[in-house]
Amino acid sequence: MTGVVTPPGGYFGKALVVDVTDGSSTTLPLPDDVLRRFLGGAGLGVWLMNELGPAGVEPLDPAAPLAFVFSPLVGTPLTTSAKFAVVAKSPLTGLLTDALASSHFAIAGKFTGHDAIVLTGCAASPSNLLIDEEGIELVDATEQWGMSASDAEESIRERYGRRWRAACIGPAGENLVRYATISHDGRHAGRGGLGAVMGSKNIKALAVRGGKRVAIADQEAVLSAAKELRGRSFGPATKKYRELGTLSNLLAFNAINTLPTRNFQESTFADAPMLSAEDLAESRSVAKNSCASCTIGCEHIYATKGGTKVRVEYENVFALGPMCGVSDPDHVLEASFRCDALGVDTISAGGTIAWAMECVDRGLLDAPWLKFGDGEALLRVLDEIGTRTGIGALLAEGSRRASKEVGHGSGDFAPHVKGMEMPGYEPRTMQSMALGLAVNARGADHNRSGAYEADLKEGLDRVRGTAEHVRAAIETEDRAAIMDSMILCKFLRGVFTEPFDEWAGLLSKVTGWDVDGVELRETARRIVHAKRAFNLREGWTPADDWLPERFLDSPLELASGRTATLPAERLRAMIDTYYAERGLDSEGRPFVAQTISGRASHI
Repeated sequence: MTGVVTPPGGYFGKALVVDVTDGSSTTLPLPDDVLRRFLGGAGLGVWLMNELGPAGVEPLDPAAPLAFVFSPLVGTPLTTSAKFAVVAKSPLTGLLTDALASSHFAIAGKFTGHDAIVLTGCAASPSNLLIDEEGIELVDATEQWGMSASDAEESIRERYGRRWRAACIGPAGENLVRYATISHDGRHAGRGGLGAVMGSKNIKALAVRGGKRVAIADQEAVLSAAKELRGRSFGPATKKYRELGTLSNLLAFNAINTLPTRNFQESTFADAPMLSAEDLAESRSVAKNSCASCTIGCEHIYATKGGTKVRVEYENVFALGPMCGVSDPDHVLEASFRCDALGVDTISAGGTIAWAMECVDRGLLDAPWLKFGDGEALLRVLDEIGTRTGIGALLAEGSRRASKEVGHGSGDFAPHVKGMEMPGYEPRTMQSMALGLAVNARGADHNRSGAYEADLKEGLDRVRGTAEHVRAAIETEDRAAIMDSMILCKFLRGVFTEPFDEWAGLLSKVTGWDVDGVELRETARRIVHAKRAFNLREGWTPADDWLPERFLDSPLELASGRTATLPAERLRAMIDTYYAERGLDSEGRPFVAQTISGRASHI
């Protein structure tokens, strides 16, 4: 038929844009060249933000878009491919944020016939948005408002049918906590406050039911590749995740002085064994599980003595345990469960609470009950954050905003970069990671820059950053950009010998493009630059690429007898080298860049 353009394999070639003010919608064509340049997931998400988001819009303004972005691999038999990205301007940082998650929502959402679903506007009252092949419906959410995300999801599926899949917010999203999450299938799009963006639109749930199938360029080749990748997913590269999960990092990091403790005042936690995977797996483990379309099975479910069941990862245990000085497993597991029920990011919650505990120690906050090591206080303050009551009204803003209100130098030990609280890696003893945290577009983040991998390999002195550390950090950032846009789970990263070449092979089989590893490396650089260009448009300055003063003026004494320091001059030199290696000017801006829309432009 004349004029009909067939999209590449793995794509529908369009995004659905819904104005939740009245439920009206438009279709945004996604040209082949845009798809090839940005792929999907996080990459396509930044293109959508540039196209649909007014420059300078406040993150919680009705005009701010919230995008659920799928990828060309969703719906294929490739293991770990049932993933999607949620992308928006973050209410926590004021810059770009993208959070990835795995669930059946990814498959159902894509099979509505769209490569992305974008929400704009604000409903007049609490609402759920239902989308399937037959159309769009905005329905009353009074019944679900106030529920946890998991309860709301179950309520929606009971009412409309089990084929529906829903991404929901909890009470924290309704109350606009700046690090609220979006949840589905017990998984979370966790970082950057995407739940608050959804709550600001008066949307409790986005529910999808899909029946359309997407074409694959070479079905037989994809099936063969899927079989081979499945076999590799059972190998030694994923053994840690299958057997004990990411919590196995806890004792290892404690042993090498890189386990942040009591708001980064220390780098080891004496009671770490009480929270270790080795101990909890023996005494508290109740189940293992897998994400949708995944053969790894990294999900480990533990239980408190009272029977509360919770999915456990290193990051939630670090943030609610050592970071807050809490060692009782029941309190830490219950706190993690409470974060999930309220719908708050465990890393930002733990970091902000730990900062508040130190403020109390220093006499800067009048909350004498909020002490390091007090598990009951931890549970109380989480409830106050989720409901924005008591001291929670301040802490719901995140550590950067809270420290500006408290003042008295409390910003020097607020554990954030660009407003996003720091993950469980001590920068002074992992200096590739220190750089990765400082320059990352999303803020303090371990998923968009896996520079800690370089610190853990032989050959680099992890406590003395050099140009070699910079190059290693850039490589992990580029790899993450591709994995987050294709999308594949990072727990698979170790199974690939020549990652860019092998990823290109998978992409070619699905799409029909003649793409190679060289092109994918260029795509990675484009996506990294596009994120930086978007942030520059939204007010980023060179001062944002930095670490809190605590890490630059407080040395750490290590068990080995060495002293770990990260002088400002060393961090500055690493950042300058990063800018040069990335093709940026001396202040971190592209000289001449391809704009996010694809046209050459001076920035």
